[in-house]
Amino acid sequence: MIAQGATQLAANAEYVDSLNVFPVPDGDTGSNMSMTLTAGAEEVLKHESATVAIVGKHLSKGLLMGARGNSGVILSQLFRGFSKTIEDKEEINASGLAQAFDNGVKTAYKAVMKPVEGTILTVARESAEAGIKAVNNGVEDVVELMAIITEAGERSLAGTPDLLPVLKEVGVVDSGGQGLQIVYQAFLAELKGEAQATPLQPTSLSNLVTIEHENAVTDYMNPEDIKFGYCTEIMVQINNPGEKAFNEDQFRNTLADYGDSLIVIADDEIAKVHVHSNTPGQVIDYGQSFGPLLKIKVDNMREQNSDLQGKKAPAATPKKDVAVIAVSSGAGLDEIFKSLNVDIIVSGGQTMNPSTADLLRAVEQANAKHVIILPNNKNIIMAADQAVEMSETTQIAVVKSKTIQQGLAACFAYMPDETFENNQAEMNEALESVCSGSITTAVRDTEIKGVKIVKDEFIGIVEGTIVLSEKARDEAAFNTLVQMIDEDTEIVTIITGEEATIEDAEAIAERIENKFEDVEIEIKEGNQAVYPYLFSVE
Repeated sequence: MIAQGATQLAANAEYVDSLNVFPVPDGDTGSNMSMTLTAGAEEVLKHESATVAIVGKHLSKGLLMGARGNSGVILSQLFRGFSKTIEDKEEINASGLAQAFDNGVKTAYKAVMKPVEGTILTVARESAEAGIKAVNNGVEDVVELMAIITEAGERSLAGTPDLLPVLKEVGVVDSGGQGLQIVYQAFLAELKGEAQATPLQPTSLSNLVTIEHENAVTDYMNPEDIKFGYCTEIMVQINNPGEKAFNEDQFRNTLADYGDSLIVIADDEIAKVHVHSNTPGQVIDYGQSFGPLLKIKVDNMREQNSDLQGKKAPAATPKKDVAVIAVSSGAGLDEIFKSLNVDIIVSGGQTMNPSTADLLRAVEQANAKHVIILPNNKNIIMAADQAVEMSETTQIAVVKSKTIQQGLAACFAYMPDETFENNQAEMNEALESVCSGSITTAVRDTEIKGVKIVKDEFIGIVEGTIVLSEKARDEAAFNTLVQMIDEDTEIVTIITGEEATIEDAEAIAERIENKFEDVEIEIKEGNQAVYPYLFSVE
């Protein structure tokens, strides 16, 4: 059931992504849920599982460490509670299955600070309630029970637009609820024998390639001599109907610019990639542009090499008192954060949310007694909070920055010589000092809160609300900034993405300065994908 659920969710991840309420090209609920469940399934399939308790234990561990984004964290909590219920069982009957689903819902609701109905939580709860009612009415067959749970999920999913007005306005059901329903449908199909579970295979290419080194030496290299530090492996489902056409040579040539030791193996459906890179996030983003990601694996080779040296490794570096970790999504943004005393950059953001495990690895790498995490995206906050709970040796605080702009403001408030507690307070206060805006491209026609949005036009977003849709990118940028600036505005920062130049930003800045004489404008190169411009108004 678990393997089939992961397989079906991966196959439908892009569809779930398309249900994102905002018509922006970075809806990633399906991708996050798929990668989370795949991590859980792979952990299960690594071990022999003679009882449901063992299956649940490994599933919960894999999900917890692989959880990405809010939807992935909620999914991990659903099955964490599920697995807790069966932790002492060898097998499970209909009553036990219903109780496990019900306990999973209770666990997930506790994990969300402000549960919102009309989401994945509602679909999970109403499905579980139908299961409990069924066993109380005498249902004893597991297959029949799963059918009842799945049918209730369908009804609940169909009702999500009645609970969340924005869903009805846009004309979609909740994306997280749809992802969960795909999993439940796969569970039912497997129980009925209607689907063949495809075992998930590790994407490591080590068994396919033999590399011979001339003048081999027995000593290990210095980690500082490793040119490209991250061994990055992804598996992409390609050639999907209506998606970007896949050309293996072009795919390989583009990836070659991101690093070395590149291997690309592709058939009609799957492309496997292995590359050593300093920008794993760019590799992942490029792969995802061709279809759903079925597997991601990123290893820090410098750390691995140091570990291999054993006794030859230098003495342990004393822990610093406070370190800062920031999630960032562009080479320019990375450099800006580093210049503001950020110790560790975690590659990711709106199009690729880092997992709890990714953040915990960064905490370990920081080598500090106290760590402050800047998620810089509202969809990463829950994974960061989960890292706080799971860290055993380091005290972690999450400064809940919802945007890159808030994260930068928090970094300006950070003082390396101050205490952990004082820095938390100052950085949290700084979040309120900035208004965040952005420009991106609409991926479909729709209307939200009176704004008519046209596919492929440029939309302006201010504090999470779409305020305009226009044909010309820089006109959209100028008009969005006009809406953001008021009489109290002192500083405006324009951060250019991959699709915009400094010259473009300077032209916009000149128009703003002519309209608002007292405003100071700064321009920075961020190199972020998806968003040609990010705006910060203080």
